[in-house]
Parts: sequence; C-alpha cells; structure tokens
Amino acid sequence: MKAAILEQPGKPLVISEVTIAEPGPHEVLIKTAACGLCHSDLHFIDGAYPHALPAVPGHEAAGVVEAVGSEVKTVKVGDHVVSCLSAFCGHCEFCVTGRMALCLGGDTRRQAGDGARLMGSDGQVVNQMLNLSAFAEKMLIHEHACVAIDKDMPMDRAALLGCAVTTGAGTIFNACKLVPGETVAVIGCGGVGLAAVNSAMIAGAGRIIAVDPMPEKRELAKVLGATDVIDPGADGAVKQIIAMTGGGVHHAIEAVGRQASADMAVQILRRGGTATILGMMPLDCKVGLGAMDLLSGKKLQGAIMGMNHFPVDLPRLVDFYLRGLLDLDTIIAERITLDQVNEGFDAMRAGRSARSVIVFDT
Repeated sequence: MKAAILEQPGKPLVISEVTIAEPGPHEVLIKTAACGLCHSDLHFIDGAYPHALPAVPGHEAAGVVEAVGSEVKTVKVGDHVVSCLSAFCGHCEFCVTGRMALCLGGDTRRQAGDGARLMGSDGQVVNQMLNLSAFAEKMLIHEHACVAIDKDMPMDRAALLGCAVTTGAGTIFNACKLVPGETVAVIGCGGVGLAAVNSAMIAGAGRIIAVDPMPEKRELAKVLGATDVIDPGADGAVKQIIAMTGGGVHHAIEAVGRQASADMAVQILRRGGTATILGMMPLDCKVGLGAMDLLSGKKLQGAIMGMNHFPVDLPRLVDFYLRGLLDLDTIIAERITLDQVNEGFDAMRAGRSARSVIVFDT
C-alpha cells in the first residue's frame, strides 16, 4: 500500500510503498477513505514535537473495516468507522472516572517486543504515529481507537470528526459545559476553532466572538455561527472584547497553540470565567493566572481532544450533521490526493484556509 512517510523533521513527506501486518487479537484493519490534515501532524513534521522516525503521520480519518482480530467486539467487517487518537482501555483510573481522553492504558499502545505493524520497502520498521498512521491506504489500530458510524455519513466529512470536530465540539459540550446564553470567544479559526464556534451556536451561546488575524477565516466563522469577529492584531482588541461583553467572556477557547493567544484567552475572561487551552503549545510555554485573576474566580484548564467520550460523542456528532445542525461542509477548504499531502501542509503553514482532506480512491 502507499503511505506518506516522515523520514526527517523539516523535510517533505515521502510517498512510498509499505507493507502492513495482519490484525492482532484486539486490532482492526481499516481501508482508509479520507484523512484530514491537522496542525498536530505539522508539529511533528516540522520537528517541534519529537517522535521516533521514520513514521507515518495522520490521525483524523474515516474508513471501512476490512478485517478484525480474534477478540474484537466493538466493530465488524464492513462497518464505516472514524478513528480517534485518544484510545481508551476502559479500566484505568481515568476511564472509570469518565475522563477517557486522558487514558494511558498500556493495552491500547504498542509495547516493546511487539511485532512491527508497518514495514518499508527496504525492510525497515516504519513507526505508527499516535498508534494510527492514517496517511496511508490502510490503518491497523486498536478497536478502542475507532467507532462505527451511520453509513449515510459522507466519509470526507466524517474524517473531520476524528480530531478537529471532536476537539472543538467536545470542548464546548464536555469541558466547558456551556450554558445557553453564556458568551464564548474562540481564538484561532482553523478546523478546531471553527468546530468550537459552530458547536457554541448549537449549544445556544448568547454571543460567539471569533478571533483570528486572517479575514478569510473570520468570514468562515460568521458562516458557522459567530456573532462577532475580531482581528487580534488590531489596537485594543482585548479591551474591545471586554467592552462588547460587559466585562469579559464566560469562556475563552484558545485553538492556536501560541503564547500570545493563550495569554489573550486569560485576559478577556470575566469574573468567574474559564480559559480552555486546546492548541499544542511550544514545549517550553507556560500559561498562568495572576493573583487578581484567582481572586476573581477565574479558571484555566486544558482539554485534550475536547475531553471526549468518543464512542458516544462521535455517533451524536454524525447525527448532528445528518440533521443539518453541524456544518462540516464549510470547514473543508479542499480535497486532495495522498500525493498532494505536502502541498496541503504548505497551505496550512500559510494559514489562510481551514481544512484540507485527503480523499483516497475507494
């Protein structure tokens, strides 16, 4: 099968032939139908975050189950599925207390001594990035890293649910537990931020402020439900948000991964407000609350993958789309082939479009 391989950080992905193993007892072999390009992949591709190389990136995917291991109980051959990087074991402290996205259960991760899942044409082991490796014609993943969905769901839109929408929507519904009428500011209008904007509208937010330096993305945010848009580079942007909300927002969601935007999320909170950081910050970044912030009851939290419960959340998001509530069509900027993956990441670096989606020949 063909796959896009990261051989060296900072270098283009190489399209090459790889072989894939047969499913182990709890593994699922999936024929990949579509995969979104996510900024999280770019952090590894550009070398900001480390990973064993060579590796196949990609984690925001949808496909069709082709084969299952002997112990698989959650999906079957022919099912349409969405993958999710926050695989869960079901029995650790985090799973049994309802925080499945924090699971570090070893039985869903590759173990030392396990046989290679991917091999290059030269016989070299190719690592699976985030245990998924979706920039490939097939994926071999743990059964608890995917969930079956309604077959009426278009695969290119379904792929977005694997990361961007699960993160953005999950943040609104799970991490923030937004109450209808509350005000929300979303800083950064890429795939995750736009999903948060759209979900805030679904949840009944009273005011939704989209903050992004790119006019094109601010326009997309308005289509998806933003009531106001702000250029963060404009003079007095923070003061403007505080003024228009009568003291600040209830929820500020950072979906960029930059120090300045995280600091802004804290600055625009009202008394008792919560800042939620979603972006993958540089590893040496620190975000904090000052003494007066603490005395004002402000809160700061992370929400990895939107603190999802993906076996439940993903089918509901599919239902939202099929009922016309969740707008995934607007988030997709372009559909590309696997051979165009590097051009897709170049467009992401330019920052002017929302989501590029690889569509495989199925």
